[in-house]
Amino acid sequence: MMMLNSTTRPLVRSLVLAISMAITAMASAQIDQNENPTDDSTIVYPAAYFADFLPVSANDMISRIPGIGLAMGRGGGGGRGLGSGQGEILINGQRTTGKGNTGASLLSRISADQVQYIEIIRGTSEELDVRGAGQVVNVVLLDMPSRSSTSVELNVDYWRDGTLDPGGQISYSGQAGDFNYLFALEAESNYNGRINREFSFDANENLIEARREDWVRDQTDFRANMNLGYSFEKSVVQFNALLETRSPPNDIYRSIHDLVANTLRFQREANTNDRDNWEIGGDYEYSLNNGGKYRFLFIVNDRDFLSVRERFDVLADTENKNLFLSNYGRDRERIGRTSYTFNVNDAQGLELGIEASQTIRDGELRQGLDVEGVGSADFGGLVPVVISNSKSTVEELRAELFAVHNWQLNPKMSLESSLVYESSTIEQTGDVGNKRDFAFLRPKVDYRFDITPSLQLRAGIEKQVSQLSFSDFSATVDGSDEDQNTQAGNPGIAQEQSWRYELNLELRLPNDIGVLNSQFYYRDIQDVVDRIDVSPSPDNLQSARGNIGDGKRYGVNLDLSARLGFIGAPNALFTTGLSLRDSEVVDPFTGKLRRQRNNGRWTARSSFRHDITGLGLSYGFRYEMNSNGGSGRTSVDIFDTEERTFQPEVSAFLEKQAFGGYTFRFEANNIWQNEFCRTRTRYVGATADGILEEVENYCSGGGMQLALKMRTTF
Repeated sequence: MMMLNSTTRPLVRSLVLAISMAITAMASAQIDQNENPTDDSTIVYPAAYFADFLPVSANDMISRIPGIGLAMGRGGGGGRGLGSGQGEILINGQRTTGKGNTGASLLSRISADQVQYIEIIRGTSEELDVRGAGQVVNVVLLDMPSRSSTSVELNVDYWRDGTLDPGGQISYSGQAGDFNYLFALEAESNYNGRINREFSFDANENLIEARREDWVRDQTDFRANMNLGYSFEKSVVQFNALLETRSPPNDIYRSIHDLVANTLRFQREANTNDRDNWEIGGDYEYSLNNGGKYRFLFIVNDRDFLSVRERFDVLADTENKNLFLSNYGRDRERIGRTSYTFNVNDAQGLELGIEASQTIRDGELRQGLDVEGVGSADFGGLVPVVISNSKSTVEELRAELFAVHNWQLNPKMSLESSLVYESSTIEQTGDVGNKRDFAFLRPKVDYRFDITPSLQLRAGIEKQVSQLSFSDFSATVDGSDEDQNTQAGNPGIAQEQSWRYELNLELRLPNDIGVLNSQFYYRDIQDVVDRIDVSPSPDNLQSARGNIGDGKRYGVNLDLSARLGFIGAPNALFTTGLSLRDSEVVDPFTGKLRRQRNNGRWTARSSFRHDITGLGLSYGFRYEMNSNGGSGRTSVDIFDTEERTFQPEVSAFLEKQAFGGYTFRFEANNIWQNEFCRTRTRYVGATADGILEEVENYCSGGGMQLALKMRTTF
């Protein structure tokens, strides 16, 4: 249960105060709503609404809408096939069929002069291409016989070690008759330089070791996108493609001071991480004479990666390699979905369909050590180490039968219900052979009540089934623990299942002042996925990701986004939010009730932007802070525990519209130069025995990052 202590008590008071403010605002809005009635729950923002802000892209336009974070951040998503709610962004009422190439990713590539209007759809309808999202954002482009636009963005990042990291993107979009297109090329800079420090203490709290790492990743991601569409008299065809590649070198220089032996030694790591990814997706929609629609969607993608870690002891006049780790993986996915949508009557619509998919994961882990034996070139010249379940292929064949029913109960109430029957077979071959069949029934109900045109109640119940990470089936690397280079796999891991109960109350304040939203949720979870004991013997302790039993998660999210016209700044937008949460699960190693992994007690966030339209100037900031302490930030393993702490994240920007339609933007990220810190407690033998061996205090920080961007459209 969520206990009230000195930490949570002020937060609860804040929650009560926020609810009180919400009730007061609702009452005020109700009076205004009666004076200004409207029956439309869809909010439309025409292009003229954004004209004074001089936007460059569709993303610039969306960022000026109060409460847009709620509309874009509370939806479905997830990785289980295409689904009916995969994303909250539509372009011209159509979803972008892709996993990496999504509607949200297109917003920065669509120039503002191509947008006719943007609408936030708060209701449900069989006409929508996505389901289950809290709200849907639909960007509608100009419908002209001929139009085209080119957008260019150049940027350079500056890091505390003096590194300048350039990048940029160019996109070309337009329409020629019934044909619309968008092409984009991008080189995204992802350099990162960090300083890591670790201090180790023995069971008597004596300092026994000090480490420092200079960690540098020189990364640039290259990406190419293509989105094509053609409108016939009764049908629409869309085709999307994505190609990505990156191969960043990762260099580490490490010093280790052993205070017990009074020695100082040095290590170097030269690591590579090559990744390539391509994706093709498309959909076809045909409108029948009876008002029904037939849809077919598909995705084919392929991602492969190879990471190689080589560690050297640096001596006076030479280097000695002592570790080689090679981790190869390839993920392939093929999904097809077809459905037929029709109106049962004026108030009801029905969608019937089927989805089928094939998902394949190939993996191979190789480790070499500087020990006695015969070295191998395939293991970096070191002696091969036998790793159980290190080579495997996991394949899932899955089929879904689904039915979705939309019912407009009356002008103010709507009900969407769906039923999905899912059947799948997962087979693992290689070092381990295993084949299992699964079947799930997934009902869902989504009820919406427009109490007034500005006040909406949403309630939902849904059975959810998680997507397994196939990398958990076989052995893989452990990149966060120098004393444990690999982690075991678990061929018997099963999907996490849960019942989701959710209640939302959203108030849109009068005259587009802002949005106030409260969300209450409860998750009843079966087969929670976390670390479990897979030790082959008491002398060889090992853990892997697996199912640890049943658990629960619950909490409340409060969000407010408002314009500050009441203090004389109508073009200033302030957004703030508070999330309170808790969870329960029985730890498999200690047998004690604890919070679930990565489920801290609270998160507070605020952002502000002010557009001074007369000067073409904008500025703003963003702040976020997570709770620390408590078992919600602790992960328990078979031989250690970890407690993670975080510091506030603060960023700011200054943007100026300049000559010739150019926009210059200056950003400062991680202004407070916060660090991620971790306390790892190691035990002699199993954690449950409670015999303390040592405590490691680790902190990592990259310092402040400065960025300068230039954008224009022509």
